[in-house]
Amino acid sequence: MKKSPELLSPAGDFESLQEAVRYGANAVYLAGKEFGMRAASKNFGDEELIEAVRFAHAHGVKVYLTCNTIPRNEELKRIPEFLEKAQDAGVDAFIMTDFGVMEMAKKYAPKVALHISTQAGVANYATANAFYHLGASRVVLARELSIPEIAEIRANIPEDLEIECFVHGAMCVSFSGRCLLSNYLTGRDANRGACAQPCRWKYALCEETRPGKYFPIEEDKDGTYLLNSKDMCMIDSLPQLLEAGVTSLKIEGRAKSPYYVAAVTNAYRRALEDAVNGVPLTAWAEEELHKISHREYSHGFYLGQEPGQTLESSGYVREYEVIAVCKSYENGTAVLKQRNRFFSGETADVIEPGKAPYLLPLTELYDEAGEPLQNANHAEMKVLLKTEIPIAPGAFLRHKLS
Repeated sequence: MKKSPELLSPAGDFESLQEAVRYGANAVYLAGKEFGMRAASKNFGDEELIEAVRFAHAHGVKVYLTCNTIPRNEELKRIPEFLEKAQDAGVDAFIMTDFGVMEMAKKYAPKVALHISTQAGVANYATANAFYHLGASRVVLARELSIPEIAEIRANIPEDLEIECFVHGAMCVSFSGRCLLSNYLTGRDANRGACAQPCRWKYALCEETRPGKYFPIEEDKDGTYLLNSKDMCMIDSLPQLLEAGVTSLKIEGRAKSPYYVAAVTNAYRRALEDAVNGVPLTAWAEEELHKISHREYSHGFYLGQEPGQTLESSGYVREYEVIAVCKSYENGTAVLKQRNRFFSGETADVIEPGKAPYLLPLTELYDEAGEPLQNANHAEMKVLLKTEIPIAPGAFLRHKLS
């Protein structure tokens, strides 16, 4: 049996962190209110970070704090206190890019491990070894590498230097995410966590002498999304990554919903167990990733060059939506909290931690007063469901969109 690598899930807020932990993550990565690469996420204040670490550690889960922006001079004076508070909160590692910030971390938070962000663009073993000698215990490799290249890096670095690789989620069109499009076009700096994602926009050509006359880049009247990357999905290729020596499998998505974090973590937990045990991938795990909102999938660069852009649209494939969350189950009655409208007589698809999704008839619905319901159409209303199937508290109920 192969040693199981770490499953690392995103946590953009406390609810997402809880779902990552419940659905099988070994570690989570998150950001404080500054210096993280996802400024749009809720992220964690000082007290929230303490509570997040306390909750994760109580469940045997590690917490990695992103500090991987490229800070300007005026920000440097705030970093020592940020690092000291993170160490006091008990975070297990910093994810960093900047050499200066790394040196500050060794001075102000020496008990916290150093992980090198994918922003650093580690694409060869010489660079990995250089970071190791600077005190890093892990490198998050550039997403542009193939599996054979990862294996070669593994063979030429110290045994105790860990390798982390992204396995699922959105791909940046720029090498290691170091893009300037957003900065130039909107003034929002991608390297400081505020990317406006102009790579997702629709583009056309404009001829210089004919202002206002636009020409599609492809023969399509609607233009083209020529920079719009597909999402990465490596769930069917985890055995190859394990064989290459990857230590940690990372899911992208700190801006995603708690449901997304739960569903993807659940799928990869099962897939990882299959890979470690040398058995075929469980069918429902792969199917699960088509039930969440996603762009067209690819393997990125891991298996060789694949078509990397989806040109028709920057939108998501969305076939299912969450309709309710189970708050409790007792004596044949489940208490549900509504998320989207649903009807009596429907069949819900239910996801619970560590289990295959299952179908649940919604045949007896009642309101809080015990009156029969034909539909649940008020936001976050409480719904009582009579069922002999015991539903785990926290389970997500969803239905397929027509």
